[in-house]
Amino acid sequence: QVQVTESGGGLVQAGGSLRLSCAASRSISSNNFMGLYRQTPGRDRELFASITSGGKTFYAEAAKGRIIMSTDNDKNTVYFQMNNLQPEDTAVYYCNTRWGLGRTYWGQGTQVTVSS
Repeated sequence: QVQVTESGGGLVQAGGSLRLSCAASRSISSNNFMGLYRQTPGRDRELFASITSGGKTFYAEAAKGRIIMSTDNDKNTVYFQMNNLQPEDTAVYYCNTRWGLGRTYWGQGTQVTVSS
């Protein structure tokens, strides 16, 4: 059973930064998609940013210019550096990963709270 674990959430003031980590229990160096989703109460979970092992990236409009993604294949981990956080970024953030067209795996979620 593959597991993916988020870490790095917390409370930060507006304008601050957080680095979220998505760690998988198997290699992400090939054929891998890692996405960071977020969800607020009453709204659907939305894709915020993603990166593949081939280097293809996606940024939601709200993420453009504020998020930097990097990968450590030795640790099977993708990092999402989020900068200039604002109160509207307050949400539960989830990692989602898959290999090829296989099943997807979700992390347990981590709370990010941005105070004004």
